[in-house]
Amino acid sequence: MQVILLEKVGKLGNLGDVVKVKQGYARNFLIPQKLARRATDAAIAEFEARRADLEKAAQAKLDAAKALGEQLAGKSVRVVQKAGVDGRLFGSVTNHDIADALTKMGLAVAKAQVRMPNGPLKTVGEHTVSVAPHTDVVVDVTVQVVAQVD
Repeated sequence: MQVILLEKVGKLGNLGDVVKVKQGYARNFLIPQKLARRATDAAIAEFEARRADLEKAAQAKLDAAKALGEQLAGKSVRVVQKAGVDGRLFGSVTNHDIADALTKMGLAVAKAQVRMPNGPLKTVGEHTVSVAPHTDVVVDVTVQVVAQVD
């Protein structure tokens, strides 16, 4: 299925690119999230008419993400979890826990923006995770996992 991208989509293309994707990916993700439209002649003409507005909105999102990235740079987050004597957690620290901790610090971060390439954190100590408020802005944040004291 041919779609025209209304925003930059990682590993797919930039604003205005006409790309071929699988039908399910377009129907179930790109189109409902308003990231793309079917690439019909009418849609392409409408996009070209609105291109300046969409580019301005995309630049505003990028600027906001860069500002958030500057605030996040070098930050350290402390998460308290129950742990055994050997330092292993009874549960795990997920991207949801880290996003909540950052939000409590006054930084608006969604859980989908927290990238954990090695999966959830399962041990006590300092770990580095990536926060990506935009596809072009990726910042490393230190997470200190501390054992809960009863």
